[in-house]
Amino acid sequence: MNDILNLVNEAEKNIKNELEKIDDIAFLNSKKVLEAFQKESVSEYHFNSTTGYGYNDIGREVIEKVYSDIFKSEDALVRGQFISGTHALTVSLFGILRPNDIMLSISGTPYDTLHEVIGIKDNPSSLKSFNVKYEEIQLVNDDFDYDTILNRVSKNDIKMIYIQRSKGYSTRKSISIEKLKSVIEKIREVNNTAIIMVDNCYCEFVTTKEPIEVGADICAGSLIKNLGGGIAPNGAYVVGKKDLIELISERLTAPGEGKEVGPTLNMNKPLLEGLALAPSVVGSALKTAILTSYVMEKLGYLVEPKYNEERVDIVENIIFNNPSDLIRYTQGIQMGSLIDSNAIPEPSDMPGYDDKVIMASGAFTQGSSIELSCDGPIRPPYIAYQQGGLTYEYGKLGLISAIKNIKVNR
Repeated sequence: MNDILNLVNEAEKNIKNELEKIDDIAFLNSKKVLEAFQKESVSEYHFNSTTGYGYNDIGREVIEKVYSDIFKSEDALVRGQFISGTHALTVSLFGILRPNDIMLSISGTPYDTLHEVIGIKDNPSSLKSFNVKYEEIQLVNDDFDYDTILNRVSKNDIKMIYIQRSKGYSTRKSISIEKLKSVIEKIREVNNTAIIMVDNCYCEFVTTKEPIEVGADICAGSLIKNLGGGIAPNGAYVVGKKDLIELISERLTAPGEGKEVGPTLNMNKPLLEGLALAPSVVGSALKTAILTSYVMEKLGYLVEPKYNEERVDIVENIIFNNPSDLIRYTQGIQMGSLIDSNAIPEPSDMPGYDDKVIMASGAFTQGSSIELSCDGPIRPPYIAYQQGGLTYEYGKLGLISAIKNIKVNR
C-alpha cells in the first residue's frame, strides 16, 4: 500500500501545473453560473415544488432560464421527467424528425444505447420503424472527414446532422469545442437548413464554451453527469432554438401542453444546488482523470488522453489489453467507493449493450457518472472508461484502491 501511495503522491508533484489549469477553468465556469443565478434573481421561493400537472411552477421556469443563460441558448428544457441522457436524446430525435427525414451522424456510430433508438439494431419502436432514414460518416484520424461531409450535406436533403462529442465505448478521441466550431462553420457554408444536434454528455464545464456558442442548434445531456454536480437525483436537459425546444417538449409531454406542464416534485432545490456546485465537481473529476492518466501510464498501461493533453470530457480511458486487469481495476474502484464498497461487480448483460459490461458505481445516485465510476465492455482491447469524482480526494483514494486490487490479485 505504501509504495502505491508514494507513487501517487510523487505523481501529484509532477502534474501540479495541469491541476492548476483545471482550477482556472472551474473559476470561470463558476462565474458564469453565478452571473446566471443573479440575472434571474434565483430566490428561496424558487425551491418550492409542484405536483400533478405542474402548472405555473416558477422554480422550473427559473431553472430553464438559468440554463439558457449559461448555454447562450434561446430556450431550455430541464426536467426530472427525463430519466437519462439517452432519454433526452431520444425525445429530441423523435420530437424533431419525421417520416422520410434523413439523420446523418458525422462522428461515426453513436453510443450503444442509441442503436435501438435509431434502428441500427432492430427495434419496432425505433426511428427506422417510422421510416426515418439514417446515415453516418466515420471520423478520420480522430477528426471530421470534411470532404465527405461537405459533399453529402451540400445536397440539402439532410434534416439533422448529429454529433456525439464524447467517445462512448469507442477508441477514438472525444471532439473538442474547437473541432466542433470548425465543422459547423464549414457545414454552414454549403447548408443553412440542416438542424445540427450535439450530444454533450460528459463534456459540460470541461472548457469554458458550450456547443450552442459555436453554432449548434440543439444540445442535450444528463443531470446525473456533469451538470447535476452529484446532487441532482435524476433528470436531463436540452438547450437550443426555441422552436426546436417546443417540438421536443411536446414529445416529452403532449402536443399543446409542451413546457407548461411537468411537476417538479421537490427537485428544484437539488437541481439548482447541483448546478451551482457543478463547475467545482467537474474540476474534481478532471483532476482525478489527470492523476489517473499519469499514474497508470507510469505503471505501463496505455491511456487516453495523456495527463497533459487537452481535456474534452471527464472520461479517462485505460487500455488493459486483457480482461483480467480490466475486471480487477473496475472492482477496485468499487471497493474504493463511498457506497456499496462491499459489492464485487462482475461482467454481465445490460440493456442496450451487445457485449457483457462490467460497471463500478458506488454512488449516492444510481448510475451517476459524475461520482467516481468505471465501466467497460468485455471486448478487445479491454478498455476501462473511468469518470467522475465528487472530490479530488475521493478520486485519489479510488485510484489507489483500484491499483491495489490489480497488484494484490495477480
